[in-house]
Amino acid sequence: MEESASFASGHSMVARLQRVLVCSPRTAGWDLPERAALWRELGFLRAPNFQQAQAEHDNLRSKLESAGAEVIEMPPAPDLSLDAVYVHDASFTTNFGLIAMRSGKANRVSEGKHHRSHCANLMLPTLAEIAAPGTTEAGDMVWLDSKTLLIGHGYRTNSAGIRQMRDLLGPRGIDVISAPLPYGRGPSSCLHLMSLISLLDEQTALVDLPWLAVETVELLRSRGYRLIEIEYSERDSLACNVLSLGDKRLLALREKNEKTNQKLQDVGFNVRTFPGSELCINGGGGPTCLTRPLKRGENLGGPTRVLV
Repeated sequence: MEESASFASGHSMVARLQRVLVCSPRTAGWDLPERAALWRELGFLRAPNFQQAQAEHDNLRSKLESAGAEVIEMPPAPDLSLDAVYVHDASFTTNFGLIAMRSGKANRVSEGKHHRSHCANLMLPTLAEIAAPGTTEAGDMVWLDSKTLLIGHGYRTNSAGIRQMRDLLGPRGIDVISAPLPYGRGPSSCLHLMSLISLLDEQTALVDLPWLAVETVELLRSRGYRLIEIEYSERDSLACNVLSLGDKRLLALREKNEKTNQKLQDVGFNVRTFPGSELCINGGGGPTCLTRPLKRGENLGGPTRVLV
């Protein structure tokens, strides 16, 4: 299959964000009582406040658009759950087409087919779908460079899923490396590889170092990454979940993460923030979780243009 221009630079986590898919609380049905009533079994901290969550998502969308990204909204569907707002997990983009994920969380299994269908309507090709018994979530997948994909092996992404990803991408010249994830708070809690690593640019990673496996830390260092540690008192407010917009620009949560955000500013990043206590902290998903990048372009280089 020829590389798709629609997924140009799809093997970068840090190039300039140009096109991104989102799923608002309204689309995910946070305003529907029958869905909102399931918040405990989905692992939310409290019953969701739809109005506040939607306002926070509107703010997120505004920040993405002001950074120059085209923002596309997922359509609603009757089998979505509250978790659908964390749109990053259900599909994975490659330069060869989209891979529909098969979630390790039962209520999210249908999301992959909706991503595949919606992207087809956008004229974006599908490369493959992950099939049972494989489970995969894109929150466990980090492009270290255009030919190297690191995949976290944990409760949401299993060995069968990683094997399918390797079988799909290996023949296309991609080295797929498995990274063990810690037990953390157990299978009922969502711990993705991207809960512990956010790439900020081609040489810098924000990390929750004590929770990373030794082999993962050694791999990052062997590839020349500078590791910036989060402020550990801010772990529970998702300090490590930071989205690169490209050109040294980052999108981070405003609440409770002042020390980590200041660290990033001190080393030269332009940190933009948005409120997310209801949208993010309540459900356990930050800026990267709320976005499915579809297209990234080359960074502009030179001085960063600040957009406020």
